[in-house]
Amino acid sequence: MQMGSDIADRLLKLAVGVVRLTARLPKGAAERQVTLQLIRSATGGGANYEEARAAESRDDFVHKVGVAAKEVRETAFWLALIQRSGWISADLSGIMRETHELAAILGASARTARARASSATP
Repeated sequence: MQMGSDIADRLLKLAVGVVRLTARLPKGAAERQVTLQLIRSATGGGANYEEARAAESRDDFVHKVGVAAKEVRETAFWLALIQRSGWISADLSGIMRETHELAAILGASARTARARASSATP
């Protein structure tokens, strides 16, 4: 199994969960805008993580994992907005918990790689 495949799988499951969730949202103007933003951020997190896994250098990895972490944090924002708006009655606590865990993991990964890069430089 390739390094990071467990995180990649979790990010893919998050994106699938978001796509399924957005299909259940009302179709008003505000909901459509939030839906587009949410889908972009949820799928962007996984896509950027895949880019990081194929990084050409440690600096490239740090940058791309950092972008993935930002995308996942943005996903958490949009999910919280949906929950607080009352647009759907579904319990979003599970998907929100997973989003926060993934954001923390990705952020820690970027910090660790950045620290290793700076300690390796003479």
